[in-house]
Amino acid sequence: MAFPDIAEDLKAAMPELRGRLQSNQPLASLTWFRVGGPAQVLYAPADVDDLAYFRANLPDGVPVTVIGLGSNLLVRDGGVEGVVIRMGRGFNEVEVLDDHRVRAGVAMSDARVARAAAQAGIAGLSFLRGVPGSIGGMLRMNAGAYGTEAADVLISTEAIDGAGNKVTLNTDEMGLSYRHSEAPADLIFTHALLQGRPGDTDAILAEMDDITERREETQPVKSRTGGSTFANPDPPGTPDQRKAWKLIDAAGCRGLKVGDAQVSEMHCNFLINLGDATAHDLETLGETVRARVFETSGIKLRWEIKRIGQSAPGQDVRRAFEEDAA
Repeated sequence: MAFPDIAEDLKAAMPELRGRLQSNQPLASLTWFRVGGPAQVLYAPADVDDLAYFRANLPDGVPVTVIGLGSNLLVRDGGVEGVVIRMGRGFNEVEVLDDHRVRAGVAMSDARVARAAAQAGIAGLSFLRGVPGSIGGMLRMNAGAYGTEAADVLISTEAIDGAGNKVTLNTDEMGLSYRHSEAPADLIFTHALLQGRPGDTDAILAEMDDITERREETQPVKSRTGGSTFANPDPPGTPDQRKAWKLIDAAGCRGLKVGDAQVSEMHCNFLINLGDATAHDLETLGETVRARVFETSGIKLRWEIKRIGQSAPGQDVRRAFEEDAA
């Protein structure tokens, strides 16, 4: 579907904007699932100042959605109304600082930040090799892997608020908990300051290679997927921790299909686009899994994948739980 063209009006309201504004731009190719409709307007900020200018001059009432690498993202088939801001080239730098600290732009992949830290002899950030996304996504959902999460290494974040102001939040102000952040929804993160510790480059790289090998052996990393679909009901370290994949497996959902969407046979907390799946197929499959898990265990799985946009005309995803608004 096509949205009304508002890009020219936005350009007229922002004559000094340097970033690119495009109307009705497909988003499927920007996500790892390779599904979904267009953005009414796609905006790629040139840098922090350009983003601040954009937000300060954006007319009231225009919805804003932020995306990064699209690794943990499901765009619905009807597309996304308003402006989709893709954090890209202007935010993909990494800088090694004193005291074993790393400052990274939010568009940097977690894996690239881990490698930059390793090459500088900074340990403590190798877990990022196992997080399939960008620094921005890590901040918004307190992402983690192999026993470490963002909250363990984050010192502070830089962001732009809804009025275009530059703000800095320390870790305590982020309100981080298991796969969740209480940071204000209107903030668009631009950079993160991370704390590492002294380490040996060869040892750190070997640790990262081990993480890579473990992921490839246990997760469908070469498929069209979005990473872990649901958060574990219990955070790491909980005695007798309940894990999403075990609940899904016990509910008989391993290999379950809806259209060309499938629950991975390798790791059943991953949904896969076998080739021609739609976002509707994938979301319907996810909700089917949630319903079956609840029937067998009484546990309501929480989506870890971010779903944005609207369904295409005629589509109706039957939600497992009516209170879910996402």
